[in-house]
Amino acid sequence: MDPDWDDLKVFLAVARGESLSAAGKGLKRDPATVGRRIARLETALGAALFLRAPTGYALTEAGGRLMAHAEAVEQAVALGAEALRGEDTGRLSGQVRIGAPDGCANYLLPRVCAEIRARNPGLELQIVALPRVVNLSRREADFAIAVSPPAAGRLLVQKITDYRLHLVAHRDYLAAAAPIRDLADVVAHPVIGYIPDMIFDTELDYLAEIGADSVALASNAVSVQLGFLREAAGLGIAHDFSLPFVPGLQKVLPDSFALTRSYYLVRHAADARIGRLRRLGDLLAQGLRAEVARLEAIG
Repeated sequence: MDPDWDDLKVFLAVARGESLSAAGKGLKRDPATVGRRIARLETALGAALFLRAPTGYALTEAGGRLMAHAEAVEQAVALGAEALRGEDTGRLSGQVRIGAPDGCANYLLPRVCAEIRARNPGLELQIVALPRVVNLSRREADFAIAVSPPAAGRLLVQKITDYRLHLVAHRDYLAAAAPIRDLADVVAHPVIGYIPDMIFDTELDYLAEIGADSVALASNAVSVQLGFLREAAGLGIAHDFSLPFVPGLQKVLPDSFALTRSYYLVRHAADARIGRLRRLGDLLAQGLRAEVARLEAIG
């Protein structure tokens, strides 16, 4: 028996989720049913597709070979569905998931996605805010926003824009604290930032930039760091585009200290053939560039 598309969908879900429960959740099927489908597929193909372990399901060599063909079928089905939907109407439709660091997800993407959705009412956009790199190979998202361009994988990487960060503090903190004349004075103040061992990208490791060797108040989430700053609890480095969302924050040493980082739009190379994803990628990049520029002008 040759596998059909439904068999391959189950196979892909297990390969990406690395467990029957994760696959079942995505497929909206009972994990036991998913397990039976995989066993049936392996019997039909005469090969073990997964190594079973307490930690999850890992592809065998045969499973790895099937993965490439299954993804090719997935792309063909997506292209066929796009043709039937008639994307030449100029409007986008369907569900698309975007994974992004929480700074981008909280302060940039909501407005950008809302504007895109308003022009394309058949589109369903999902934003996944993750304090780590989004795994596109497991189809955690259709697009990923990254602060470093990935160096491996069959991916399309497009630079979106640069953004700036400054040392900031709440005006109430600055009014009561010792004066800050240069970076050497920073060490006398409590520093707010990322939890050091949870920094998932070297571009987010700011401590060395300000000569600090520890953080007094830390979080893996930008929104929580801004919450500490709003409470006048110390100094921290914040995105310029986030400042309009937290009244009372002021830049510290703006003429002598600033950081520049970049955002990149990342997607599967195979998705470049899917017109709606290509067009949506262009809209996301344009929207993010405009939103960074708008908010930085305010902040």
